[in-house]
Order: sequence, then structure tokens, then C-alpha cells
Amino acid sequence: MWAGLAPIGRNPDSGGYRRFAWTGADADCRTWFQEQAEARGLSYETDRNGNQWAWLGAATYEDVSAGDAVVTGSHLDSVPDGGAFDGPLGVVSAFAALDELRRRGAEFNRPLAITNFGDEEGARFGLACVGSRLAAGQLTKAQAYELRDADGITLPRAMEAAGYDPEAIGPDPERLARVGAFVELHVEQGRALDLSGDTVGVASAIWPHGRWRFDFRGEANHAGTTRLADRRDPMLTYAETVLAARREAELAGAVATFGKISVEPNGVNAIPSLVRGWLDSRAADQATLDAVVAAVEQAAKDRAQRDGVDLAVVRESFTPVVEFGHALRDEIGTLLGGRAPLLGTGAGHDAGILSATVPTAMLFVRNPTGVSHSPAEYAAEDDCVAGVLALADVLEGLACR
Repeated sequence: MWAGLAPIGRNPDSGGYRRFAWTGADADCRTWFQEQAEARGLSYETDRNGNQWAWLGAATYEDVSAGDAVVTGSHLDSVPDGGAFDGPLGVVSAFAALDELRRRGAEFNRPLAITNFGDEEGARFGLACVGSRLAAGQLTKAQAYELRDADGITLPRAMEAAGYDPEAIGPDPERLARVGAFVELHVEQGRALDLSGDTVGVASAIWPHGRWRFDFRGEANHAGTTRLADRRDPMLTYAETVLAARREAELAGAVATFGKISVEPNGVNAIPSLVRGWLDSRAADQATLDAVVAAVEQAAKDRAQRDGVDLAVVRESFTPVVEFGHALRDEIGTLLGGRAPLLGTGAGHDAGILSATVPTAMLFVRNPTGVSHSPAEYAAEDDCVAGVLALADVLEGLACR
């Protein structure tokens, strides 16, 4: 499976992946998922929001009683030049865990589904977890229709071009009501397991996190003839804000990064008229996150006034702290023999979005370097196999007993 999936959407120059929502690479990933489902005799369907489902013991979700299904999976899309494991490891491991359970001769007494949630990374339209947010009713159809990519293409237009009906998108409460447990396996995006020597961990919580757009508006002018004293250069304000983000996060024990920027007119010999930067910030609790973002915004305002630059800040997305349900989390810990440590994470996931609607949990597989969202992202084969076996143990305990 891994060999078949690996070439899809891979950039030959960077070695990273560009599997963006509703593109050709995304379509190829979806075809791969469908082929894996059908090869195992599973009933395949796509929901109203483009999320993929493969059912064992049911033809469609309508054949499942409320709260009965055990679901596992993740996503197949990527960040720009992302790694091979973030998302795909959870989907590949889900199919492999089913193979393992069949090898064991496990008898299922609850329906099982494997999923691929669409547009988890938000690389194209700027909002993470679009597929699961729509299903859970955390993103309205009207809000989704406003999403645009860098070329101005709207989400519905992109979906339509890929052969999906954008008129159908929206909350999917009847489907989610069938789910009694959703377990997402994911490569760890950090080094906690590597430092502890464990191969698999169980998620305790997802930090609150969000994305804020900072618009710094100055005055375009000639880079060679305009006196420094006469310039309204928004790049200076932006640069100070980047440093402030690092400083405030470090002081608070949080994280903050300006990882994306656009500049107008973007000429090498022109003072910019607009610098637009996107802040990603995360912290262990809401109060700390609020304090960090407020401090960064205040530093930006202070510098903007000094530089004669106008500032606007827009919160584009936000996810509050997710404390995974203790009952399912503790049951999974017991199924794994009490040997898997509990880990918090600063990364967002579909499991976090769905946790407000259905019982959810997460397993993490050791990442020896902690590198993620990079072509260098890696997990050893032995650790991936350990993750599959752990997921199989969990699914057997939840769906076969």
C-alpha cells in the first residue's frame, strides 16, 4: 500500500508532497482509497462533503444503528511540500489493521468503517479540516462558499471541477449519529515518544490553536529614490511583528509562527504597498494563547504607528482546546495493556473537530526526529507496524467483543 501511494503528488524537486484539495493529486489519492476499499470487499461511498467511507458489515451508513459504528482513518491531503506520513499513515494503517484482524480471524459484532476526510490541512483554501468541519456543522455552507484559493477559485467551483456537487455540502448529523467511536492514528509531530522510548502513545488533548491574518498597508514607492525618512514601508512592521511572535511565544511557553506571506507589488526594486502575513499560534490553554496573540497584535500596532503603516488583523480560523473523552481514552489505554503514554499535542486533527459530536481518540506513532510538515518527516517501518498492531488491538476491543 505504501509503495502504491508514495508517488502520488510528490514534487520531484523538493521530495515533498503537494496533495491539495480538489486537484489532480487529490483525485488520485481518492482513487487509491476506493481501490483499497474495493480490494477488501468493503462498501465504498462518498458523503455529501466529499469525505470517503469504506464500510465493513454495512452497505451504507443508513444500515448502521445509532452509536454502533467503530470508525478509523485520517486524511490523504498535504501541506505544501509536506511529508509522506502526516495523514496517510493513519489511512494506510487503518486498512492494514483490518487485514491484521482478518488474519487473526476476528469476528466483528459492530460495523467498522475506514475514512479519508477531505482537505484536512487547509493548504489550498486556508481553513483546516474542511471536510470534518462541514460534517460536524462547524462550517456552514455559506462560509464554505466564501473560501477561495490563491488564484481566486472558490471551494464550490473547485469541487464541481472535480466532479462533486457543491450544492450538497453541509452538516451530516444522521451519518455522525451512527458513529460510536472514532479512532485516528497519526505520526507524532514531536519527539515525546522518541525521548521516552515508546513506540505508540495515546492522545490526551489538542492545544487550542488558530490562524490570524495581519494586513500591513503602507505606500508603494521607488526603492532607489525614496529617502528612508519618507518611506511608509510595511515590510519593517511585518519584520518586527515576526520577531514579536517568537519573543512572546517563548516567554509564555507557547508556539507562534508566521509561515506564509504575500507582498504587493512584489517587485525587487519597489517598496511594498501591502504585506500580508499569516500567524499560526498554539498554547496549552486558552488564556495563554489569548495573551500571546494579544501581545503580538499590540507589538504590531506599536510598530505600525512608528512606520506610518495601517494595520488590520483578522482571525481566519480557531479551534478551542480538545480534551479527548476520558472513557474512550482510558478504554484504549486498557486495551493496549496500560503501556502507552498519554501525550498532548499542538497539532490539529479531524479527531479534534469530531470530538464535539462523537467519542474520539487518537494514537500516535513514534517520529524519531520530531520533524513534520516537511519532506524529512519520517517513521521507521518497525514503529509503523507497531502502530498497526496497536490499532488492530484497539479495533478488536471496540468492534469484536
